[in-house]
Amino acid sequence: MHAGTSISKRLPFLCCMLSVYSDTYFMKQALAEAQKAADAGEVPVGAVIVCDNMIIARAHNQTEQLTDVTAHAEILALTAASGHLGSKYLPDCTLFVTLEPCVMCAGALAWAQIGRIVYGATDEKRGFMTVGGKQLLHPKTRLELGVLEAECGALMTHFFKEKR
Repeated sequence: MHAGTSISKRLPFLCCMLSVYSDTYFMKQALAEAQKAADAGEVPVGAVIVCDNMIIARAHNQTEQLTDVTAHAEILALTAASGHLGSKYLPDCTLFVTLEPCVMCAGALAWAQIGRIVYGATDEKRGFMTVGGKQLLHPKTRLELGVLEAECGALMTHFFKEKR
């Protein structure tokens, strides 16, 4: 092979490989954040925001620690991602969150014009899909659900079982 030959010609299988950074990988990162929340006595919700396959923000619920009802993982992650990018709009970003966002968080995600939301477990009591549905989000936001749903749901169930 010549020195100028591209890697894709020398190793053609690389072109067909999926990224090591899958939705499952990023949801596991969000689950790690949720575990931090649980360890701190917070409702175990974790979130990461990804741009160009890089995590640019991580957060977990801190409503008790900060005595702030708005300190949800999604809100804290949005603030961190906006600061990182220097923009209030996040159309090229994906939010991975362990629990379906509430209406407050869905509104913030709409204002941020986030490009994609991936969540694990559904929230049948307070989730935005129950209350207003996808129309609460920005029209261009793509939505995926059920990624590591069992793991995300089990963390919530275990947390509340221990509380009772």
